[in-house]
Amino acid sequence: MDSNERDATVPFWLTPTSYWLPTHYPGSAWTTHAPFAAWLVDTLRPTTIVELGSYRGFSCFAFAEAAKRLGLPTRIFALDTWEGDEHGGFYGQEVYDYVAAVAEADYSDSVTLTRGFFTDSRRLFEDGSVDIVHIDGRHGYEDAKADFEEYVTAVRDGGIVMFHDIAEHREGFGVFQLWDEIADPGRSFTFEHGHGLGILAVGRVPDGPLGELFRADAGTAERIRADFVRLGNVVAHRALLETHSAQYKRQTAALKGSKAKLAAMRSSTSWRITKPLRAVGRLLHR
Repeated sequence: MDSNERDATVPFWLTPTSYWLPTHYPGSAWTTHAPFAAWLVDTLRPTTIVELGSYRGFSCFAFAEAAKRLGLPTRIFALDTWEGDEHGGFYGQEVYDYVAAVAEADYSDSVTLTRGFFTDSRRLFEDGSVDIVHIDGRHGYEDAKADFEEYVTAVRDGGIVMFHDIAEHREGFGVFQLWDEIADPGRSFTFEHGHGLGILAVGRVPDGPLGELFRADAGTAERIRADFVRLGNVVAHRALLETHSAQYKRQTAALKGSKAKLAAMRSSTSWRITKPLRAVGRLLHR
C-alpha cells in the first residue's frame, strides 16, 4: 500500500500516529490531547507551528516529537513569558529552564523558545506563513479574542487555529464564549475532554482526513471523540506512572544521600571521640 493510501476499513482518525506516546511528561492540563496532536501533525504535515502559551512545554514537545518521528522539517515556535498568570498561577525561572533544557537536548533543530508578550512576537511571522496556531495563553474572553484576531492572519489558507480550554467555565475563563462565536459547522471540531480543545479551519477547508474531521456527522463525531478520550487516557496514565517514577527516584536518591552522610559522620574522628559520652548518656537515660 502506498504511504498516501489508507485502509478504508480503518477509521480515518485511527492512524499509527494516533497511538504514539509522548517522550516527555511535564505536568500539564494538555496531556490527554497528545494523540490528536500526533495525528494532526501526520495529517497536515505542517512546516510552521506557533504556540501562544507553552508553560512546561507538554504540547510543544508533543508536536515536536511527532514531527521528529515522521522526519518532517517542522519548526515549532513556543511563545510565553514563562512567568505565569492568575489562572494557571505564577512560577519561577525553573520552569523556563526545564523547557529550554529539553528543547536543546531533544529538539534543537525544530523548537524555538521566544520569551515575551505575544503581541511583541507577531512581527516574527509573515501573513499566511503559519500552518498551525495553538492558542493557550491568558484565558479571559478579551485576551483570547485579541490573540486570535492578531494571529489568525498569520495562518495560511487551509491552515488551523487551535484553542485549549474551550470547555472550561470557571470564573475568569472566557475561551468557551469566543469558541461559541467562531466555531462554524463544517469548518470546526470540538473536543470536550482535557478542558476542551477546539480546531478551526482558516480559509478553505483542507482536503483529506482533516476535511473529513470537519464534515463528520454527529454519530461519527461522537466516535472520534470517544476514541481520542480513550487514547488520551492512556497518555494520562503513562504520565502518572512517569510522575510516580520520578518521585521514587528523587526519594531514593535523597535516602542514599542521607545514609551516606550518616555513614560519613559515624566514621569521623569526632564521632569516635564522643563514643564514651554517648554510652554514658544512654545509661543515664535508662
